[in-house]
Amino acid sequence: MSAGTGMDPAVVLLILAAAAMHAIWNAFLKVGGDRLMTIAGVIAVGALFAPALIAQGGPLAPEAWPFLALSVAIHTIYFLLLLGAYRFGDLSVAYPIARGSAPILVALGAMLFAGETLRPTEIAGVVVVSAGIVSLALGHRLVDGWRALVYPLATGAAIAAYTVSDGIGVRLAGSTPAFIGWLFVWSALPIAAIALARRGRGALVFLRAHWRPTLIGGVLAFTAYGLVIWALTLGAMAHVSALRETSVVIGALIGTRFLGEASARRRVWSAAAVAAGVVILNLSG
Repeated sequence: MSAGTGMDPAVVLLILAAAAMHAIWNAFLKVGGDRLMTIAGVIAVGALFAPALIAQGGPLAPEAWPFLALSVAIHTIYFLLLLGAYRFGDLSVAYPIARGSAPILVALGAMLFAGETLRPTEIAGVVVVSAGIVSLALGHRLVDGWRALVYPLATGAAIAAYTVSDGIGVRLAGSTPAFIGWLFVWSALPIAAIALARRGRGALVFLRAHWRPTLIGGVLAFTAYGLVIWALTLGAMAHVSALRETSVVIGALIGTRFLGEASARRRVWSAAAVAAGVVILNLSG
């Protein structure tokens, strides 16, 4: 499968909207008093909407179930790594490293496992996007040494892995809504079980006190990733991943403007590099 054509502008805009939603709910997670409960609650909210998609989409093709199971396992690892990334690093550092390291890995994974090939100009676009995104994190203090770097990098690897798995699975599913719905249902169970095991009755106390931001974050997360999975059926995985990861520009702005994290002039140039990479990627061919 060749990835040589750009995506429809409407699809690009939807992915960019999903990127903004993703950055916002990650900001909720960063500032949450109990991040484990925040992420479990956010994912659980998405699971509440999922049955409607399953009912609309009908049966899932048998070929898609192994990839769905793999995605659920990888998402669980991703959630736990993300918690570590925000424990040891600022949003404006951890978020760019985690999201910025993903596009190149997605491009490689799509080449190896999905038969997608990229033209030299498209590869250049992916590299520029990733370089611009990761550079947003340069020049900032690592709050807790090596863990502030290792956790985000491991998170980026998990993002790349589940993006490729989701991309293959949804293309085999026979029903995009059903795949999205089942993914949200099953992804909620492991992280919810971990939260309940660690917090016990405290889980209900937390949800009663924080139900509004949890609900908002859940709607944003559900909508954002639902749009991304749908986009994976319409365009190359590397394109979708690179566009989605422009969310780091928004995440960096949230971290510096609203959370009081350190800022740097290089952010302007980093944002420009991200935008340039997106243009190169989507106007190629």
